[in-house]
Amino acid sequence: MIRVLLADDEAMMRAGVRAILETDPGIEVVAEAGDGREAVELALKHRPDVALLDIRMPRLDGLGAARELRRTAPGTALVMLTTFSEDAYISEALGSGVSGFLLKSGDPHELIAGVRAVTEGAAFLSPVVAHRVITHLGTGGLSRAAEARSTLAPLTAREREVVALVGAGLSNGEIAGRLYVVEATVKAHVSAVLGRLGLKNRVQLAILAYEAGLVDACRG
Repeated sequence: MIRVLLADDEAMMRAGVRAILETDPGIEVVAEAGDGREAVELALKHRPDVALLDIRMPRLDGLGAARELRRTAPGTALVMLTTFSEDAYISEALGSGVSGFLLKSGDPHELIAGVRAVTEGAAFLSPVVAHRVITHLGTGGLSRAAEARSTLAPLTAREREVVALVGAGLSNGEIAGRLYVVEATVKAHVSAVLGRLGLKNRVQLAILAYEAGLVDACRG
């Protein structure tokens, strides 16, 4: 059972997200918080597998809550709930150990897929959010793509395959199955690539894969 903490200052939003999540018999919402400080307190009490955090909350916003939870509850995967108007917050969250970004108005199936993906160690970016993050972070589509390809150029062919599949949202186990290797090998590749490229987490690696065009190539 995947145990989820839901934090949003709007009661109706929490009710809607809970209703979607609980259509999956393998997911249980174990606690709800109306602000970031309460989210941290409840996460330390319940130790959920995943914390879904609204970016804008009173007392302590989602970014602050994410930073504190990364330090105090490292076993909890962090997913940010965002809207179209919060691009700047999304880019800041990349340095907070966040595993995924979901659009509040997105497809309900993405919510469940995102929760399951981050529980399995994958990064998950709603396709709409991924596009907006890349647009926001880049100075221009072509120049950013060229820079991403240049950054990835020193990687081996196998490492590039792994990066592409990370960008597509696959977990280490799923990547291992796709490439016919053991999961420990995939984990070693991901760790090595993150270290070599100076990236903090799989979300940053996934964004780089999107920018370089690797995700479209592996899906095609």
